Amino acid sequence: MPALLSAAEDKTIEDIFQLMESFHPKDDHQLCKSYFLAICNYTKENQFLASVLHSPRGDRFLEKAMMMFHKYVSTISQSDTMTRKNKQQFSYLIAATIGSTLGVLHKWTAEDCESPAEEIADILTTVFLNGVLPFIEN
Repeated sequence: MPALLSAAEDKTIEDIFQLMESFHPKDDHQLCKSYFLAICNYTKENQFLASVLHSPRGDRFLEKAMMMFHKYVSTISQSDTMTRKNKQQFSYLIAATIGSTLGVLHKWTAEDCESPAEEIADILTTVFLNGVLPFIEN
């Protein structure tokens, strides 16, 4: 059974990364909202992800996800134009985005996704466009 759970976690993380890799943020509210709406819909439709966010196993899943996110951030921040300090700041900004997104999804699933996915996507979009994107672009 542990191997099956691990495989389900890996598949869920892979699905999320495929969504992330298709997302190239610019100051475009609709693009960002469509990305976050896809994440919300995926979470709502994926009972495994919703349940793992609230289970004792959730910390193991989040640790695996964070390791993959680190790999993702390392890959996309390999630009020759970035200084070491900028790369470090960029990785922290991505980590902040991941943390806030997971926190919002945790709260939303704890409330049985009562709020419409569009509202949650709006919140995540606002946080990203106003809180993170301006620092990534500088």
